Amino acid sequence: MMRGGEAEGASLGPAGKPPRHIPVLVSEVLQTLTPKDSEIYIDGTFGAGGYTRAILEAANCRVLALDRDPNAIRGGESVQAEFGERLTLVQAPFSQLEGAARDTLGAIQVDGVVLDIGVSSMQLDNAERGFSFQHDGPLDMRMSDDGPTAADFLNSADEEDIANVIYAFGEEHRSRAIARAIVRRRSEAPFVRTLELAETVSRVFHGRKVDGRHPATRTFQALRIYINDELGELASALSAAERILKPGGRLVVVSFHSLEDRIVKKFFAERSGKTPSVSRHLPTESIKSAAPSFRIVNSRPLTPSKGELDVNPRARSARLRAATRTDAGPWPLNRETLGY
Repeated sequence: MMRGGEAEGASLGPAGKPPRHIPVLVSEVLQTLTPKDSEIYIDGTFGAGGYTRAILEAANCRVLALDRDPNAIRGGESVQAEFGERLTLVQAPFSQLEGAARDTLGAIQVDGVVLDIGVSSMQLDNAERGFSFQHDGPLDMRMSDDGPTAADFLNSADEEDIANVIYAFGEEHRSRAIARAIVRRRSEAPFVRTLELAETVSRVFHGRKVDGRHPATRTFQALRIYINDELGELASALSAAERILKPGGRLVVVSFHSLEDRIVKKFFAERSGKTPSVSRHLPTESIKSAAPSFRIVNSRPLTPSKGELDVNPRARSARLRAATRTDAGPWPLNRETLGY
């Protein structure tokens, strides 16, 4: 689940260097958004600026780009200088896109929103961020610079809570054995570094790969999702986009993992009237009277072409889903029906 890539262990670039960040499905994003002059778009995950640059080059429009990572915002200064007032950069999670648009642009409605879910290649390849089991670094995993780290959680949480996180967000069937190993290891010394955790998990599997991947892959994924509340952020961002998009506006979401893709798929299906919204929290009459707020653009998710995968193997699990906003009012956010 990462922006610009999907899993560790992908091919390195020339001379064994980490691959540069390559925006995934950028042509398909542009074809779906269809940027036009004078319109306003939101890039909820600026990263290295790949989507933002492509949108600004496609039309004489404006882009509000958000990223919760202060490093991404600092790194975007050159893009800001190139496009001037057409680009507004804001450090904030994409769940806050509605308020950011109102506060910085005075915009009540926009013409398009694009969300590229997960961790970026730059974050994964930077050992100091603590996302990777392949590089030794602080066991951090935060996308922003505040809140508890992964080490804080592992060194203080109950064994059952650790197991539940690894199972729910990593879909790891050996979560309980891993949690036991973590608690046993921290009784000797607290977790501080990424390789300490990777080695602890690896011993549970006797060093063997799981489905061709490092045995710590799912555990690291689970902790990252939990520490950053990625699925909660996604649900809130989808709802915020629904509120701020004008009729005819496009919402484009690129995801990399079944957990997040499932939420996007359910959101679009529910909001387009493809599935009933049944919840004990909503009156029956409200459910029956809610008009579809979106029309699905592509019934099947778009995936990278072979040519793109040859250039960027990390894109292999990317899925693009999109929908067009109708003139119906927004629905209340109901996490129960989204499965989160």
